[in-house]
Amino acid sequence: VQLQAFGGGLVQPGGSLRVSCVASGFTFSSYAIGWFRQAPGKEREFVAAISRRGIAYYADSVKGRFTISRDNDKSTVFLQMNSLKPEDTAVYSCAATPRPGILTPRNYDYWGQGTQVTVSS
Repeated sequence: VQLQAFGGGLVQPGGSLRVSCVASGFTFSSYAIGWFRQAPGKEREFVAAISRRGIAYYADSVKGRFTISRDNDKSTVFLQMNSLKPEDTAVYSCAATPRPGILTPRNYDYWGQGTQVTVSS
C-alpha cells in the first residue's frame, strides 16, 4: 500500500496550487481519501475529504477556497487550493480509509508522506 503526495511548493498569498495524491496497493474506489495538514508547532488538522461516492467535505477554514476531487481510473485525488493565505502553510498529507468518520485522522488506515506548501511573499 502506498500513498504519494505531489505538487507542493512556494506560492504567494492569493495564489493557487494543486496537490495530488496517487495511491496503489489497494482498491482505491472502495476508500475515502482525506487531506490533513500540520504546521510547525501545531497539531495535525483536517482539511478536506472525499467519500467513495465522491461527496466532498471541507474544514471551515478552507471552504470556498479549496476543492477536492478524485479520479478512480487513475487512483488519484486532487486538492485544488485557491486564494491561499500564509496560514495555509503546512505539510499536507493524504490518507485512505474504508470506514465512515472521514473527518477524524484516527479512522484512517493508510497515510502517505507529506508535501510542503508554503504561502509567503
